[in-house]
Amino acid sequence: MSEKSTIEKLQILLPHWVEHNNNHEAEFSKWAEAAGQAGEKSLAELLNKAVASMAATDAILKEALKLVGGPGKEHHHHHHHGHDHDHDHHHN
Repeated sequence: MSEKSTIEKLQILLPHWVEHNNNHEAEFSKWAEAAGQAGEKSLAELLNKAVASMAATDAILKEALKLVGGPGKEHHHHHHHGHDHDHDHHHN
């Protein structure tokens, strides 16, 4: 079995990163709305800025995916990472 090239690895990783960001973007949006409803306008605005930043990141990652030739053969949708978004979640 040969080692995967950088491009082959990115063909698998990039779709995963886009999907992962989309999940976080939806969660940020939900909490921005909740903060706004709670009267926390400044907090809601910051969370909405994070949503916009994630959307910009998604666009960049999708462009990178085009450059590597699209998703690789081994890419599967509907990854589950065991994230419980109602609790603290940190990437180390």
